[in-house]
Amino acid sequence: MEPAPILGNTLGTFLLLTLVVFGWAAFATGNGIAARWQSPWWVVIYCTLLAAAERFIDYALAEGELLSPGGFLVSALILIGLGLVAWRLTQARMMIRQYPWLYEPAGPFGWREKAGS
Repeated sequence: MEPAPILGNTLGTFLLLTLVVFGWAAFATGNGIAARWQSPWWVVIYCTLLAAAERFIDYALAEGELLSPGGFLVSALILIGLGLVAWRLTQARMMIRQYPWLYEPAGPFGWREKAGS
């Protein structure tokens, strides 16, 4: 299979590394940052570093292009998105769990004040 020029490797390899191998790491990163009540900007920083690591693993193990700006950008956006989803899910869960007298669930990503508050 011919490598996709923008991704730096084949689509299958790119998706395997980005979603399966590094996707769980981005999700765990977002979860851990939210559990420490840190800003979502930390998710962006750490997931960008994960994207750089993904490019290196793609190069070292799958003979992909190391300096592929398109591949780095696409993988960084995917990993940042996964990390931010995890951050928001964890943040909402923690707000509801730690302040049950104030907040109630408003979907998986949010919370709202209770009617009696």
